[in-house]
Amino acid sequence: MPHSLHRATLALHTPLGTPLAGDTLFGQMCWTLREAAGEAELRRRLDGYTRGFPWLVVSDGFPCGFLPRPTLPQHFAPQIDDPRQRKAAKRQRWLRADDTGRPLAKQLAAAVDDEQAYGRSPRDENRSHNTIDRRTGSTGEGAFAPYTMAQSRHAAGQRIDLYLVLDDDRLPAAEAGRLLAALGSMGFGRDASVGLGKFTVESIARAAFAEPTRAGAYWTLAPCAPQGQGFRGSDSYWRVLTRFGRHGNTLALARNPFKTPLLLAASGAVLTPAGPFERRPFVGQGLGGDGSLSKAEPATVHQGYAPVAAIDLETAT
Repeated sequence: MPHSLHRATLALHTPLGTPLAGDTLFGQMCWTLREAAGEAELRRRLDGYTRGFPWLVVSDGFPCGFLPRPTLPQHFAPQIDDPRQRKAAKRQRWLRADDTGRPLAKQLAAAVDDEQAYGRSPRDENRSHNTIDRRTGSTGEGAFAPYTMAQSRHAAGQRIDLYLVLDDDRLPAAEAGRLLAALGSMGFGRDASVGLGKFTVESIARAAFAEPTRAGAYWTLAPCAPQGQGFRGSDSYWRVLTRFGRHGNTLALARNPFKTPLLLAASGAVLTPAGPFERRPFVGQGLGGDGSLSKAEPATVHQGYAPVAAIDLETAT
């Protein structure tokens, strides 16, 4: 099955209650397809998903034109003697997407912080919520006590890049754009019902990352499950991410809406294959589908795949 890389550019219109994580976006796009075309069609698209044949792989959302800094030990980065500059360098977590073919040291030296990548840094805020007791018409104590929830506020119209790996036979780019547009109109993530997570799709088109001459590792753009996939642990670098998932849509009201916790490699992992390096648009594996992830819906799957760019570690040290 042929897979191709596409970049979708979104414009955010409301704050986000849930970060734009690739595996969460994939789950909501599955629900969006199910609502539009029915469960039988979703099951058809998911055929082969846990056997290495995904119909869709979604990256995290990144500031337009940038990628997340790869997770690497300090010795790969340029050496900085000034403590104040070292502190500032820790905030420089974005690399330019157009620079992936350049030597790694030069990419890291050109890293930027949130203010430069977004134009204006997103602000984390706490918003008050109320639950009304219908018996009294007011708030109260316990379940009816006012509470706060965190949300992330971006500049109006903030442009965000998503990278999509599409199985061209099962998901044309135009349909992927329609699914994203439908998701954006309904709202992504937590508190979509009260207006959070709204976005529009500005464009979707084929994309390609420039590849360094001596590419030898994969740089992941979403949380993924690399276990047992033939990567050399001594030359791979990642941060562990624990996903405590729960169902959305109608299954959020099920008796047990929570999923089995998962250990994933967070976005920005650098994975070196034990054998020869091969050019490919994604790594990882599809998880679940056998009842292991959910008691409420045994067919539940989780995106353990991630779109990737190539990276050269050999000339970086």
